[in-house]
Amino acid sequence: MTRRGFSRVGAAQRSIRPAEEQQPLAARARPPRPGVPGPLRRRKYLSTPCGPEGGRGWLRTVSSWRLGWHFDFGVAEKPGVKMTERFDCHHCNESLFGKKYILREESPYCVVCFETLFANTCEECGKPIGCDCKDLSYKDRHWHEACFHCSQCRNSLVDKPFAAKEDQLLCTDCYSNEYSSKCQECKKTIMPGTRKMEYKGSSWHETCFICHRCQQPIGTKSFIPKDNQNFCVPCYEKQHAMQCVQCKKPITTGGVTYREQPWHKECFVCTACRKQLSGQRFTARDDFAYCLNCFCDLYAKKCAGCTNPISGLGGTKYISFEERQWHNDCFNCKKCSLSLVGRGFLTERDDILCPDCGKDI
Repeated sequence: MTRRGFSRVGAAQRSIRPAEEQQPLAARARPPRPGVPGPLRRRKYLSTPCGPEGGRGWLRTVSSWRLGWHFDFGVAEKPGVKMTERFDCHHCNESLFGKKYILREESPYCVVCFETLFANTCEECGKPIGCDCKDLSYKDRHWHEACFHCSQCRNSLVDKPFAAKEDQLLCTDCYSNEYSSKCQECKKTIMPGTRKMEYKGSSWHETCFICHRCQQPIGTKSFIPKDNQNFCVPCYEKQHAMQCVQCKKPITTGGVTYREQPWHKECFVCTACRKQLSGQRFTARDDFAYCLNCFCDLYAKKCAGCTNPISGLGGTKYISFEERQWHNDCFNCKKCSLSLVGRGFLTERDDILCPDCGKDI
C-alpha cells in the first residue's frame, strides 16, 4: 500500500527548546505548501517524543499519507549524553533527513528509489510517472496527465469519453470519423448510439432509409430492392410488380412463370383437382395445366391388360396393336403368362397368345 504524508513540528517538544529557538528551525523545515494532497488530514499529524524526560528528544513522522518530509528536531539537555536515531531509505539506505520520502508497506523510500522500483511507465513517452504527477490508467496501462491524449488529433482525453482501437486511444469524433459506418444515402458518419438501418453490408441513418418513389422513411416495414433502389411494398406494386395472369393482382413474392406468363404460386393449380402445381410435375392439354394423375385419368390411353392409364411420361414403354395398348409388363400370353415383348404372338378374340399356346387352338 502506498501512502502520502507530511511531518510537522509538534507541540510536545515545547519543553525541550524555547520557542524563540524553534522558530528559525521551523522556518527552514519547509512546511507543506497549500494545494498539495491531504490538506484535510494535516491536523492529524502526530509527534512522539522519545528518550528520558529532560534528555534528547526526536520528532518522528506518523502519517497516513504517501509523500512527506522528515525533520530531525531537538537538542541534548544533558551534557555527555549522545543519542542517535536514523531515518533512512529502505532501499539505498541514504538518510531521509530533510528530504521527501514515500511510505510503501510501512517502509520509507527516497523519491529516486521509489520511482525506480515502483513507479509506472507512461505508455506515451516511456518515462516513469513520478510521485508529483497524476497517474492515469486504463486496462493496466498508465499515462502522464499531459500524455493522455487522442492518438490522431492530440487533444487531451482527461475527463472526456474516449474509445480504444488496436491499442490506440481516440476521442469520440476521431473514432467516429475513422471507424463508424457511413450512411449509404448522405455519405455522412453514423455516430455511435444513433439508430441505423443495415441491409447487405450497407448502412443508413434511420431518416435516410426511405422509399425511392414516395420518399417516406421505410423504418422496420417490409421493402423490396430494385435496381439499387429500395421501395416500400405499395410503391413497388404500383411501379414494378408483374400482374398474375389468373387473378390480375401484383406478384410481390413467390411467383412462377409458365409459357412466359407470371402466376402467383397459389394461382398456378391443376385445372381438374385445383392442387398447386408449383414444384410438382405436370403436363398440359389445350393450354390447360394438369397434374399427372388428373391428366392420366382424363386423357391417357388405358392398358388392355390391367385397364390402368398409360401415361407415356417419364419414358414409360408400351405396346400398341390394332388400336389397343399394353404396358410392357402387361403384354403377356393369356395362358402361360410368357412375356411377348419382342416376340411373335397370336390373337384369339381379345386375348394374345404365344405361338406354342396358339397351336392348341
